[in-house]
Amino acid sequence: MARAGLGLGVRELAALAEVSTNTITRLERGETLYPRTVEAIRSALETAGVQFIPENGGGAGVRLLTIPQNSKKEF
Repeated sequence: MARAGLGLGVRELAALAEVSTNTITRLERGETLYPRTVEAIRSALETAGVQFIPENGGGAGVRLLTIPQNSKKEF
């Protein structure tokens, strides 16, 4: 959801996080990754404008801090 919200492809996010495209795919399938790898992806998403929302009874989630300029959707 976060990647799609930013309008990023798998290759773009992998490059930002300095991980392989296979790693991004594995994360999105729910496979287990090393904590440092997950942190690299999280950091890349946060740098790109994603804010992670903690679980607080309403469930965990993400929101975009700004509308990405490269987004393919028009608002």
